[in-house]
Amino acid sequence: MKPLKRILAVLATLCAPAVWAQTIAETTPPAVDSGDTAWVLMSAALVLMMTPALAFFYGGLVRRKNMLSVLMQCFAVMGLVTMQWVLVGYSLSFGPTLGGWIGNLQWLGLNGVGTQPNPDYAATIPHQAFMIYQCMFAVITPALILGAFAERMKFSAYILFSLLWTTVVYDPVAHWVWGVGGFLRQTGALDFAGGAVVHVNAGMAALAAALILGKRRGYPTRLSPPHNLPFAVLGAGLLWFGWFGFNGGSALGSGSLATTAFVSTHIAAATAGLVWAVLDILVNRHATMLGTITGAVAGLVAITPAAGFVTPLGAMAIGLTVAGICFVSVMFVKVKLGYDDSLDAFGVHGVGGIWGAIATGLWATTTVNPAGANGLLHGNSGLLWIQTKAVLVTGLYSFVVSVVLFKLVDVLVGLRVSDQDERIGLDLTQHREAAYTVID
Repeated sequence: MKPLKRILAVLATLCAPAVWAQTIAETTPPAVDSGDTAWVLMSAALVLMMTPALAFFYGGLVRRKNMLSVLMQCFAVMGLVTMQWVLVGYSLSFGPTLGGWIGNLQWLGLNGVGTQPNPDYAATIPHQAFMIYQCMFAVITPALILGAFAERMKFSAYILFSLLWTTVVYDPVAHWVWGVGGFLRQTGALDFAGGAVVHVNAGMAALAAALILGKRRGYPTRLSPPHNLPFAVLGAGLLWFGWFGFNGGSALGSGSLATTAFVSTHIAAATAGLVWAVLDILVNRHATMLGTITGAVAGLVAITPAAGFVTPLGAMAIGLTVAGICFVSVMFVKVKLGYDDSLDAFGVHGVGGIWGAIATGLWATTTVNPAGANGLLHGNSGLLWIQTKAVLVTGLYSFVVSVVLFKLVDVLVGLRVSDQDERIGLDLTQHREAAYTVID
């Protein structure tokens, strides 16, 4: 009878609801949340739209003979970086870590990246949804750099540089900051939506480009103003709209954190645009459309790393301060130092990204996001130092490696178009097309 009693006791234990619940929990894959998935997929589409928006923003600011070259560079990188991301980029950025420096090749060609959630990154959406969302960040980042060398780089050089830069600069930095086991993530660095990964990274590469390629012919005395400012305004407006996916989507869900990021994004952009207009009046006696949209973009850049960590008033403070900082950078520092950052890619994205990452160390608070940390103004001076170190590491790495890559590309295919091609314009010399047809 004793063996029978033991068997009955074991069966009774196995039939207990708690045991069955634990067993089911261990064997059932994480559930996909349809609301979260819809929000992330829509956000991915918004972020993708930002690259054509950037094309119109940049394109409107160049001379008419170079309009299509900017559009082509932006659209080409949408295809190029997407292919790179699928084949190797996603695995390098988010794959299992190799010492905190780079992901391994486990997800090469998206092997193993399916429709079940990966709880290490986003437990309520398909792994592929997370992957394609991150793809859109990888796409726009090298496109930002072209603002520094617009109107003077060969198209072939841009394509080669973008492929190399995405692989050896963007992918490692994304892993450092966002990848599980990434060494900057391990130090506690906060980057909600890409202040360091996107804007500091691209901004420092833009500075390297401006220094390596040199000035445009006629800079600064014989260059015409933006050829189509309404296009630039349209591009800026679409960037603002798309940035809600850029920052709000980085919550990776459709709940309260996405709302916080959405609200912070708008407040910072609105504040910075208005403050830049006021500074224009004080310094130049007129509020300008170009200045206002530049300020709004600077606000969007600066709030990017902080969007999910700060209060609405913190977002307003970031927008106010970045407008002043970027205004000085664009209007005075660039002129004083004499480098030709054609469309202020460094002055807005680099400087704005640096300030945004550091400002996160000032205004971040766990009352907004318990998964974050308190900044200096909320009693934690350590976060400010962590953010500063992250800026220094990513900025220095991007600048140095970008210089090396530009030199390499120059040796392989040549960086800069000839004086004659630059005089004629890149639309005709690089693409045999014209943006506008003039009828006599």
